[in-house]
Amino acid sequence: MTATTAAREALDIEARPPHRLLALAEGRAVFELAAFYASRHLLALLPRGDGHPVLVLPGFLASDTSTAPMRRLLKDLGYDAYGWELGRNVRVDLQRVHDMEDLLLSIHRNTGRKVSIVGWSLGGVFARELAKLHPDLVRQVISLGSPIHDDRRHTNASRLFEWFNGSDPEPTRHGRFTGLNEAPPVPTTSILTRTDGVVHWRGSVQHPDDGNERTENIEVHASHCGLGVNPSVMVALADRLAQSEEEWKPFAAKWHQRWMFPRSRLH
Repeated sequence: MTATTAAREALDIEARPPHRLLALAEGRAVFELAAFYASRHLLALLPRGDGHPVLVLPGFLASDTSTAPMRRLLKDLGYDAYGWELGRNVRVDLQRVHDMEDLLLSIHRNTGRKVSIVGWSLGGVFARELAKLHPDLVRQVISLGSPIHDDRRHTNASRLFEWFNGSDPEPTRHGRFTGLNEAPPVPTTSILTRTDGVVHWRGSVQHPDDGNERTENIEVHASHCGLGVNPSVMVALADRLAQSEEEWKPFAAKWHQRWMFPRSRLH
């Protein structure tokens, strides 16, 4: 048995939602939002982009309002940032998938460039699946606290998700949204936190045999609800987006940023 196989079997055995205390502590996201605005002038000094389009997808039950601060920062850094303009992220059906595909195709057609997709929580699942459907249109995928495994026991929002979508959502019945652990064939980054109160951090870990050598995990100190505004996430996000399209390299924090990123092993 290989180390990776053992890790994957352990993941299956230990699949569970975050501890209730972590869920109750999600209110700390308001402090992360305050830190975002307090450090806004410093965040504006992060590496600037090349102007390519970035599509930002919100999490479950959220809308473009939740990603507005992130998108404003990305625009200030020189990116052509887009919200998904599909209302609140609640229903997962074929029409929603088609709408996201149309949006991706429209952005690519109007800009003539590949699109980076940033997805928060369930939005990250959508981002990965869009990249699998249209890898020729996607530059890279970055997920924030996303449950990227088929086992819904990793999240304490599973019952609410199934209340709206059933235990077998329409796309799954048509052969889509299966094998969520398989990375799309583009550079793929999973940003996660061990103190996530909604999605257990193990459910966000990418493994070496997920089918793509250009995958990585970046751990931060954050809450789930604060991932979209946490300053350390913005540092990692800006670094990833600023990379050359042809030369992807794993994330390496600069010396003065290392305190933001735990160095523990993720497995």
